[in-house]
Amino acid sequence: MSRLYSFLIVSLILLISCQPKEKKTFPYSSTEFDYNELTISEIHKSLKNGDYSIAELTQAYIDRINQIDKNGYELNSIIVINPDALEIAQELDKEFKAGEIRGPLHGIPIVLKDNIDTHDKMPTTAGSRALSNSFPLQDSYVAKKLREAGAIILAKANLSEWANFRGELSSSGWSGINGQTKNPYVLSRNPCGSSSGSGVAVSANLTILAIGTETNGSIVCPSNNNGIVGIKPTVGLISRSGIVPISFTQDTPGPMARTVEDAVICLGALVGVDNMDSKTLESKGKSFTDYTKFLINDGLEGKRIGLYTKALGAHYKVDKLMNETVDFLKSKGVEIIEIDEIAKPEVDIFSFEIMLYEYKDGLNNYFKSLGPDAPIKNLDELIEFNKNDSIELLHYNQEYLLMANKKGDLSSKEYKNALSKLIKGARKNGIDRVMDKYNLDAIIAPTGSPAWKTDLLNGDHYMMGSSSPAAQSGYPNITVPMGNVNGLPVGVSFFGRAWSEPVLIEIAYSYEQATKHRIIPEFKSE
Repeated sequence: MSRLYSFLIVSLILLISCQPKEKKTFPYSSTEFDYNELTISEIHKSLKNGDYSIAELTQAYIDRINQIDKNGYELNSIIVINPDALEIAQELDKEFKAGEIRGPLHGIPIVLKDNIDTHDKMPTTAGSRALSNSFPLQDSYVAKKLREAGAIILAKANLSEWANFRGELSSSGWSGINGQTKNPYVLSRNPCGSSSGSGVAVSANLTILAIGTETNGSIVCPSNNNGIVGIKPTVGLISRSGIVPISFTQDTPGPMARTVEDAVICLGALVGVDNMDSKTLESKGKSFTDYTKFLINDGLEGKRIGLYTKALGAHYKVDKLMNETVDFLKSKGVEIIEIDEIAKPEVDIFSFEIMLYEYKDGLNNYFKSLGPDAPIKNLDELIEFNKNDSIELLHYNQEYLLMANKKGDLSSKEYKNALSKLIKGARKNGIDRVMDKYNLDAIIAPTGSPAWKTDLLNGDHYMMGSSSPAAQSGYPNITVPMGNVNGLPVGVSFFGRAWSEPVLIEIAYSYEQATKHRIIPEFKSE
């Protein structure tokens, strides 16, 4: 039986059982899609009206992934589709019809970066062939919260292997298990990493939402290159348990969406104190299960915002967009204060040292969590696997794994010293100092440059970025589209103090609503 014939039979059954007012069709054109740019609120309104069912919506996204991502343009943003997605959708349809709404994401398809554990029929690979058959023993905290909120975990997204902390001269969006992810605006361009597949899937309308993870730049950079919204929350706002780690100090998951509102709805569904992640204990009394109250249209008026000028000067076309953004903010009653430095350069050295120590400790603990049948038991085995594999070291090395493996444990004097200096340098003498000195509500900077051409030989060609101050301090950062350069999107970042998500949401939402810089990708070859 053909896939199309099977689909028609399923659709007919759903039509009879759910009695929608109008049967929807699912065009297979790349840019003409009935559900293009849908938002959560629009979906919930349509479900109430009976315009379509959750199962129909889910099938449409599955078909689109198969047509555009797996075939057609071969975006390679998706590693695996959840074989149970349609069954889950049908169950959610029954609940919806009975008036049983699980939460704010009921019936919403979402894609997870494939370093986030799911206890189902999908492996969690971190993009590595070493974990191609690794099935975690339980859901990550993030997956658990998403299911509780009613989301459909539609698929697992490709990523820069091991979250882009494996070796030198890597290409963002490349993994041994799924190859190179492509940018949906211009296919020869790079999606940035390491949450590359998550960013592409959202931008290309293969899903409503995606979850990425960031250690330094891995949510905001793919959001920049793919023209979407990304929220990198304060470390501890969302649990990291069940996520393949790099750094206990800097790692965090976060939502990626086409609108600030959708990202904010998802953010509230993910927060919570998790005893498996001690960082979340710090969020008590500082988090909200509903951040939509901060979606206000006049959130710019009266704000004092610092312009991080160190992020300027590397790309005059990006500078032009940033200057236009500053002028716009001033027109809305924002006071702009220029700041040339946030943290001292040596903070970068401390951050890298900490990442190496915590990477070794975190990976070894993660492998233990997979139980006695884990395909890889420790970092030594992973390194050996890569040496003997025909694909893994084809384009770049595993130098960071080797460096991490030489480090001692987290009780070492060197680690504790670096951690102390990072915390003080990035926080007290970094963002906190600057914001106190100038009485700032937030800091802004261009998120990055337009997407560069993918180069598997020489690796990434970053020209600029502004993720480090928020990443190294563990503080929040929201990026929103601020324009484009020759059709390639560029974002603006709003970041600030720990737990300042509410004020950043006010600013980001107000800016987004007044500018509407999101553009739909057209999958150009050049």
